[in-house]
Amino acid sequence: MEGRNLIIEYRWAVGRQERLPELAAELVRLKVEIIVTAVTPAIEAAKRATSTIPIVMAAVADPVGSGLVVGLARPGGNVTGLTALSTDLAGKRLHLVRELVPKATRVTVLALRGTSATKLLLEEMRAAAQQLGVQLVGQEVKEAGDLPSAFAAMLRERAQALIVQASPLSGDNARRIAELAAQHRLPAMYEVRSSVEAGGLVSYGPSFSEMFRRAAFYVDRILKGAKPADLPIEQPTKFELVINMKAAKALGLTIPQALLARADQVIQ
Repeated sequence: MEGRNLIIEYRWAVGRQERLPELAAELVRLKVEIIVTAVTPAIEAAKRATSTIPIVMAAVADPVGSGLVVGLARPGGNVTGLTALSTDLAGKRLHLVRELVPKATRVTVLALRGTSATKLLLEEMRAAAQQLGVQLVGQEVKEAGDLPSAFAAMLRERAQALIVQASPLSGDNARRIAELAAQHRLPAMYEVRSSVEAGGLVSYGPSFSEMFRRAAFYVDRILKGAKPADLPIEQPTKFELVINMKAAKALGLTIPQALLARADQVIQ
């Protein structure tokens, strides 16, 4: 019961990635028993701040590829939790984009600059793009102020579709990104349904709300004595395909019936 037998110390970087090390160090000084966080930059900051306090990842793109854990079955160290399989699903999202826009040969990826997750994502997507005969262009941004110029660059590069990486930046600016995609008439694929609820076209990925809920299981096990090193990383088993018909109509885009039939939710 929070306030009686549980105290939660909340910290938020307010979209400023450079603040993460300072916030992680602050939590370590407070001698918290567990740190719960999500996304690669925040988890990396927590891991650099402590090698002893257990860290529970509520969602992370690729924990093994980013070097956060040594393996999924036995993570080792003080980090465990859930992976969103963002890197593994990169090829699937590109296939869905081609299904959505069959003639697309130039696709842009809007990603967060300077993270290990972005590097892994772009590598995986380039491999998938080569198989599909698609030219992939990475457009990396650091802050919200970079978005207008990034979309202007997409226009110059004659992008025909867009894939948006899930990150703190894209999450905080979901509505703005959806507006810019509509303004530049770019069909956009997202990793999380909240981006589609904010006006985006289509998303495919695990339920992040379910993953955060599941993170509580790890907190419970660790408070009862389990070691993070021995708790396997869980992978999502359910993936959601969400389509926004209003966004499609604004783009003058006809969604293929085969795609509509597979959708978990169609927003009218």
